Parts: sequence; C-alpha cells; structure tokens
Amino acid sequence: MADPKGFMTTPRQDWPRRPVEERTRDWDEVYVPGALLPIISKQADRCMDCGVPFCHEACPLGNLIPEWNDLVSREDWRAAADRLHATNNFPEFTGRLCPAPCEAGCVLAINQPAVTIKNVECAIADRAWEEGFAPPRPPERLSGKTVAVIGSGPTGLAAAQQLTRAGHTVAVYERDDRLGGLMRYGIPAFKMEKRHVERRLEQMRAEGTKFRTSTSVGRDIGADELRSRYDAVVLATGATAWRELQVPGRELAGIHQAMAYLPSANRVCEGDLETSPLSAAGKHVVIVGGGDTGADCLGTAVREGAASVTQLDIYALPDTERDEGTEPWPTYPMRVYRLSAAHEEARDLRTAPVADADARLFAASTLRFDGDAQGHVRSLHLVEVDARRRPVDGTGRTLPADLVLLALGFSGPDREDGLVDQLGLEMEPRGTIARDSGFATNVPGVFAAGDAARGQSLIVWAIAEGRAVAAAVDRHLTGSSRLPAPIGPYDRPMMA
Repeated sequence: MADPKGFMTTPRQDWPRRPVEERTRDWDEVYVPGALLPIISKQADRCMDCGVPFCHEACPLGNLIPEWNDLVSREDWRAAADRLHATNNFPEFTGRLCPAPCEAGCVLAINQPAVTIKNVECAIADRAWEEGFAPPRPPERLSGKTVAVIGSGPTGLAAAQQLTRAGHTVAVYERDDRLGGLMRYGIPAFKMEKRHVERRLEQMRAEGTKFRTSTSVGRDIGADELRSRYDAVVLATGATAWRELQVPGRELAGIHQAMAYLPSANRVCEGDLETSPLSAAGKHVVIVGGGDTGADCLGTAVREGAASVTQLDIYALPDTERDEGTEPWPTYPMRVYRLSAAHEEARDLRTAPVADADARLFAASTLRFDGDAQGHVRSLHLVEVDARRRPVDGTGRTLPADLVLLALGFSGPDREDGLVDQLGLEMEPRGTIARDSGFATNVPGVFAAGDAARGQSLIVWAIAEGRAVAAAVDRHLTGSSRLPAPIGPYDRPMMA
C-alpha cells in the first residue's frame, strides 16, 4: 500500500473523453489519447489494500487487483503487467469493454466513489505492449494432442491461448472472414479499436495457434469430420440467436436486428464497404432495448448522421445511487443510472427531444409499427408501463421511425449451421448447450464454454470461461492440469 491515506486525499478521476463534437466525427476510441497515464498512479493510490478485497469476488477472473494497484502506484509496470496477465489473457479488452463489476465490489465504494480499477487495468495492458512486457509465450514442448476451438470471440481465444501454451496443437475455426467474434463486428470501433484484437492475434500466431476463417463448422466442414481430426473440440460459438419482437407491423421493411446493423457499420470501418446498406444517415431511428447493444447502436447512428435517435428501455428511470435494499454492496447494481459515452453524445447533441434522459425513453413498451404504401416502417407506437410491465392508460405516443433496431438480447447459440444437431448435443430448456461440472457435453471429447452454454453474459465471464474450459480439456487430454480454472460452469455473479 504505497499511500495509506490515498483514498482520503485523492478524489476519483476517470480517463477523460474527447469532446463530443470531435469524437462523433470519427470512429476512433472516445478517450483522450495519452491522458490516462499521467493520472493513473495517483488513482491506484486510492486502493485501500483492504483485508478482505471483495473486488476479487466480484471479478470472475480473480484478478489480483490490490497487488497490481500497489505496483502501479510505485510505477513498477513490468511487475504489474505480470500480475495482470497471470489471471487475464486480454486485459486491454476488459479494460475497455467490461462494465467493471470489480468496482461495484470495491470496499471503498461503500461510501465513496470506487477505485478506477478498470482504468488501471487498461493502463497496465497498454503500457505492457508499449514496453514489450507481453511477448509471445510458445510452449517448451508439444503434447502431441490436438484441439479444435469453434468460435474466435473472447472465450474461444482465451481457451485457445491457454491450450496452446500448455503444449497442445490448437486450431480456431471462425465462420466470419475475420477473427474476433463480436469484438470484431459487434463492438463499434469507438469503444475498442480493432488494432487491439489484431495485436493479440499476432501474439497467438507466434505462440503456435492456428486460425481458420470463413469456415462454418456444420456447413463447410461436418461435425463428425472435425471430431475425427481432433482429440478434443471446444464449442465457443457464443449466443447469437437474437430475441424477436412479436408486435403488429414487425414485417415492415426498415426494421432490423441490432446484430444485422452493427456489423455493416464495422465493415465500413474495416474498408470492406464504402457506406453501410443499413446506414442511419438522415433517418429517424428508434432503438428498442435499453442495454449495451442498444447503446452501441445509438453511438453508431449518431456517427452515421441520423436525423434523430431514440432508445426505448422497458425499465423505469433508475436512481443515480444503488438501492441498498434490493442490490446491496458488493453486488453489481443493475438498476443505476449510467451515462455511457454514446448516451453522453446523444444528450449533448439533442438527438431525441422527447427523451426522459439523454436519448432514452424509460418504462416504454412497443405496441406496433405503421408503414407507408411501399411497406416501409414510418412510425412506432408505444405506451408507458408500470413496474410489472402493464400498460398505463393514457400514456400512448407515436415516434417517427424510418429505421428501427431491435436490441433485445440473445437466447443461445444459432442452430442454422447444423452444428448442434449434427453433434446430437443435449440442450437446456432456455436454449443453451448442456454441460456437466467439467464443461463436458453429452458427446465424448466435446466441451462447451462461454455464452453458448452460460447464456448471454459479460466479456470478463467469457474470458474466465475460456480459461476454465482450457483446464478441463487439458485434464481430459493428459489426466491432470496445471492450468488455472477461475470459475465452474455453474458459478454466477454475486446476488443479494
């Protein structure tokens, strides 16, 4: 603990964002480049080195947060990078994309703003790359065992890297033309530039991991053929089966799923397209769904030049502080008003004059869509709902809508490629892949991890699943394993 009074003398200071008018004219990350390092050592000083650090319990990776906070406060970046990478394969991903449940569990957060754990993590990761503290770590010897990992999102990449470093020959199969899963085509570049993904992929290639893009297992290669080639198979396909909105007018043109809209915008940034076929430019946009995916659509539509953007959230407007009765510390408070970068942009640019706060209408439920004579959506009818989602009389209203984006979450893995049926996998009633306490499915040698088995979750849980399933596969192949397994398949976040 470098400064025992740091938490009393130093206020919380977050990584500053670029001015709204500037950052909405490009697709670069929203933060001021280089502005984090000058402040982060003093922010790390705010860590109390408490005797029972609940940030450990709140983080499924078991990150050694007080240790690397202390090392950063002393500016020992190499040691901090070693501690951080001991539990997290991709801290530059979580440092940008994770909602930081560790901060919700910070002991200081009982009565003060939490330590900026996420910012410290990101600073360590970026400094590690700058200083060469994250070199490839190829295995000293090969085991002679082979593993296929299906899916190159955070779960698949974490599992592949762990298994490669353990000495197994690993091939990652990705159905898209580029690697990264949702980090590539689902997450907008203003939240995380794709150079961070490319850098890790190059590290993994140097360690010996093989990659097969544009290959859909179940279509381009049969499941039985894949099983015959490899000693073990890891299913890390994600939960890409999106939820639908069954209301009158859903068939109208101009109503799209969020995960049909976001990839097109990302492909423009990649240089594949000149303009997105689903561009929001000049359109009145309504986003149905109040989560992070909806916020990603919001920030994207603003950058594309939408005439207006409104986001509908079925939940009531939350308070700015946690409700200690229903979501007490150290649990993660779901119903707290948070202002993401995209919502800040929408608020300052006044994209939705009718909104309750920033661009959001709260306690709003969609009733129907109306279209024009050509069958294209032109308006959305909604009603206010109470806490039990019952319509409130006299609250109906209509919003102009030329483009409607559905961001309602995901139920499980997509089954259209035939992989689930070809393998004969047992499924859970909620649509996810069933597995036992060792991450194994009912098919010998086939394991399931990440959102495909857990259900829609956070990136930090995805990486933890990847590390844990790697330990299970290593044990299956060799009889024992020294790989860490931070979580079990039935572990869940802390709940009240």
